[in-house]
Amino acid sequence: MADENLESSAADAVQGGGDIQARVRDLTLAALRDRRLDFAAIQSVMRQVGDGISVGAGKHGAEMKSTLAAAFKGMDEAIGKSAQNAKLTLEELASKGRETSDAEWKSAFETLSRLEGEFVTTVSRLAERTGGVMKDELQSIAAHATRTGTDTGASVAKVTTEFAQRMSALGGDATKAGFDAAKDVADRLAQMTSGFLAGVSDAIQPKKDDASK
Repeated sequence: MADENLESSAADAVQGGGDIQARVRDLTLAALRDRRLDFAAIQSVMRQVGDGISVGAGKHGAEMKSTLAAAFKGMDEAIGKSAQNAKLTLEELASKGRETSDAEWKSAFETLSRLEGEFVTTVSRLAERTGGVMKDELQSIAAHATRTGTDTGASVAKVTTEFAQRMSALGGDATKAGFDAAKDVADRLAQMTSGFLAGVSDAIQPKKDDASK
């Protein structure tokens, strides 16, 4: 699917009613199919689909809140499945052995480590650009994701943990870079809730001092 059509396709998927979650999930997965572990490309897909969701949900009136929740759940599922599929890319890197550089490992795992944060950032970014009920609901979705985690975050944690274990079992210098990179991401994911994501949550909450003025 051409990128220039992605936002409008997402808007159409949301406007149509019915199983919005499944339609947004399938649309996002299709757009991500050839992105591999290219963070900039994945980020672009997230933002274009998010923009389309906000446009489509705005036409649902009283059902806007449930529409937004279903649509972003679908996008989260798609990003999570994409993270699971990243195992194929990691296996390809591992198969190259010593031909794979530390930079390639770090780039792959850096992309994985940023996916959940980018999902929250995408929702928060949309909240900043809207108002009224939509703004409130988008802030609620982002805050809920920071508190409870996402399908994306769970998938990333599973992939990195399994891959680190696999690298450790294989042993040898050829897999050391992959193991170290996977372990580093796993460690950072463990700290993410109290770090970056908590910061995002604080940033999108209304300031009490401001509200009282």
